[in-house]
Amino acid sequence: MEFPERLTALRKGRGLTQQALADAVGLAVLQIRRYEGGTSQPTLDVIRRLAIALGVSADMLVFDEKERGPADALRYQFETVSRMSVHEQEVARELLDALIVKNQVAGALERVNQPAAKGKASRSHRAGTRG
Repeated sequence: MEFPERLTALRKGRGLTQQALADAVGLAVLQIRRYEGGTSQPTLDVIRRLAIALGVSADMLVFDEKERGPADALRYQFETVSRMSVHEQEVARELLDALIVKNQVAGALERVNQPAAKGKASRSHRAGTRG
């Protein structure tokens, strides 16, 4: 579901008219119609005000239901960690941070090495065609 459909569904789910939402957010009703019609996109400030007026997170307005949350395979682990002591949560967070950094560094190295590998292949191919 795209933003216009999510906004419309949330507004209707809260029993609000376009005018009532516009008043709550401090916008003209025409602007709400544009957002719901998909002809205009709100600024971050307006997304924030819409989220507050609708009683939802900005993520709920912007992202599909499963687009931002953890994969089902990790959901149980995150729920379990959230019930641990503050110290254990910090240890888990540090461990995850280390894994994330390791993955990011590996990805960066791979991107840096790919052009070099391609350059070597091109040079050796050109050298092989000259002779």
